[in-house]
Amino acid sequence: MKYLLDSNVIIALVMNNDQGVYARASQCEAGEMVTSAICYAEVAYGSANEKPPATEQLRAFVEEVPVLNFDFKAAQAYATLPFKRASYDRLIAAHALSHGLIVVTDNESDFADVPGLVVENWTA
Repeated sequence: MKYLLDSNVIIALVMNNDQGVYARASQCEAGEMVTSAICYAEVAYGSANEKPPATEQLRAFVEEVPVLNFDFKAAQAYATLPFKRASYDRLIAAHALSHGLIVVTDNESDFADVPGLVVENWTA
């Protein structure tokens, strides 16, 4: 595992609507990309409410890119981060930090104030 894909990157890959993201992801070795249960929940909520991607497309995606459970280690990392109310991004950042992963997102500013977190934007 090397990269944790944020919700917007999952959508870009499933919908194949960003060639930069797709090209960069295709350079990864098998097992290098994962996503968080938090990111999956965000996208699955949209799918359940008839927003893209369709539920079947999302299921196919997670057959290729594993979903990491948010565990005790991630919860401990979350407890050390600067607090920001109502932010799933803090949970995602903690999850990545607890596994030593790089967050891949198009929303770099959402993660900019998290100490020690490495972020990449594959759309840039």
